[in-house]
Amino acid sequence: MRHFGQLGAEVRRRLFHIEPQSFDRRSDAPVLAAALGATLYCPATRPTLAADVRRQAARGAVSMVLCLEDAIADSQVRAAEANLLTQLARLAAGPEDGLPLLFVRVRTAEQIGDLTRRLGAAARLLSGYVLPKFTEATGPGYLERLAEAEAALGQRLFGMPVLESPELAHLERRGSELLGVAEVLAKHRERVLAVRLGVADLCAAYGLRRSPELTAYDLPLVAGAIGDVVNVLGRTDGTGFTLTGPVWEYFGLPGGGPELDGLRRELELDLANGLLGKTCVHPSQLPVVHARMVVSHEEYRDASDILRREAGGVSASDYRNKMNEAGPHRRWAERVLRRAAAFGVARAGVGFAELLSAVRGG
Repeated sequence: MRHFGQLGAEVRRRLFHIEPQSFDRRSDAPVLAAALGATLYCPATRPTLAADVRRQAARGAVSMVLCLEDAIADSQVRAAEANLLTQLARLAAGPEDGLPLLFVRVRTAEQIGDLTRRLGAAARLLSGYVLPKFTEATGPGYLERLAEAEAALGQRLFGMPVLESPELAHLERRGSELLGVAEVLAKHRERVLAVRLGVADLCAAYGLRRSPELTAYDLPLVAGAIGDVVNVLGRTDGTGFTLTGPVWEYFGLPGGGPELDGLRRELELDLANGLLGKTCVHPSQLPVVHARMVVSHEEYRDASDILRREAGGVSASDYRNKMNEAGPHRRWAERVLRRAAAFGVARAGVGFAELLSAVRGG
């Protein structure tokens, strides 16, 4: 699979200076982490789940989460598990080429081993599990059960912890909690694909909800939490992890309006703060996220120039509008090229609007 693979070859040539690279669920972890893109969440109760997965993959989804947690009612858990087993068996009975990276969001650590066992041969379709309400206290249990399931299955399984608990929202506990989480994750680094931010739950702790005109960064409480997560877990010194952007819960996007404008602004701020990819709850969000993840021609030229200057120093951008300083900007440039490999580089003069129109079929 690869991003924008649903577009025709001629369209891709017109849009891209460098096209996205292909990958599959056996690719190296850094490749997969950078390529997650718009991760689409689906309730595991959907009776057409197998067909939905194939349909969204054909439309450009490369990562999906089949949810057994907040997306379903407490009374639906057993039925959702049964449906999940049935639907994954249907997927396993058909062609596997083109399927997205599939993750299951569990409610408890015990579900990881139980579901992996009950899935049988269909478990081979899984790339891993999403680990909700992840804290210093609950994290070890999740990751230990994940390691056991991986060993029993004989196949790599990743975990994607979600930071969304009150311990993260409350100022007096946030620092120690994040340092504790960092220690837990460091012990299982090879098993952690990305760390996800659960902003809806952080807002819930204070009875907050942002409107479509506002981004998560417009709420000081949420922005502060995101900043602290990046501070501790987003470092580029080898101790950090790929961090994904918070969910955008509004999906009245096809006609534009405040929902589209708000999502686009939030994506800009995600990238500016070092977050890559986004939790999505509606297929209409995917083209917007993926169009913004494409590296602009200007970004690519700047990043390439910076990485060529191994001896350091300062130069003017090829676009003659900024200073490129090889030392301070080097890790930024490395991030840009990782994103470029996953999402491609736009041709000069091709921007967000043209990319979005092409992905939407406009």
